Amino acid sequence: MSDWPLGYERQVLLEVDSTMLEAGRQVAGLAGPTWICALRQTAARGRRGRAWVNPEGNFSATLVLPTTEAPEKRALRSFVAALALYDALVAVSGRVDGLTLKWPNDVLLTGGKVAGILLESIGSHLAIGIGVNLIAAPAPAEVEANAVAPVSVLSGLGVEVTPEAFLDMLAAAYARHESQFVTYGFAPIREAWLARAARLGEVVTARMGDREAIGTFETVDAEGRIVLNTAAGRQAIAAADIFF
Repeated sequence: MSDWPLGYERQVLLEVDSTMLEAGRQVAGLAGPTWICALRQTAARGRRGRAWVNPEGNFSATLVLPTTEAPEKRALRSFVAALALYDALVAVSGRVDGLTLKWPNDVLLTGGKVAGILLESIGSHLAIGIGVNLIAAPAPAEVEANAVAPVSVLSGLGVEVTPEAFLDMLAAAYARHESQFVTYGFAPIREAWLARAARLGEVVTARMGDREAIGTFETVDAEGRIVLNTAAGRQAIAAADIFF
């Protein structure tokens, strides 16, 4: 593949329990950044250990990235991955309308969740798990109450793409944004992400366990935290589930 990014390895597996678990099994033997894509997952999961409904034909992959960075900088890769997903979806459809980025790690299509990102550290590596509803989305009963309704690329854009083809587009897009992040830091990534942000300037709810904050989504700060203007003042929140 002439457009596959230099320095990245590529694996496409017929079936695994989870690409994140497979990343953990392989990490000691990987020489450099490696994409592990599975055409079928039997035990997929999302954030906070939630099940990720993943019918065959949807996209599941984990990028294993060697890094010696501190945890707070590793976490900023969710923004790098989100921009790469945005670009890959534009490449699939040739359209940008309807695509937005939801803090901290989702991609929305016409208001519905089309893709999610999960970051986990594995020693001296970062595993970036990515799931995309290419051909099918979970039923409303299969997602968390009050969460953004899921949507698929096929239903939302009318485009059918294979996981292997999407991997090639995503890997190329990720390599571009990763190079920018390594060279120039988070500032240009943050600016590009905010230009595509969902509900910027609108009132949202941030839920942090048994607490919640309601306020206007003002920005994302230099540490990647969402900043809300609430009745109690401005709050910068590092980790939360966001509801509209």
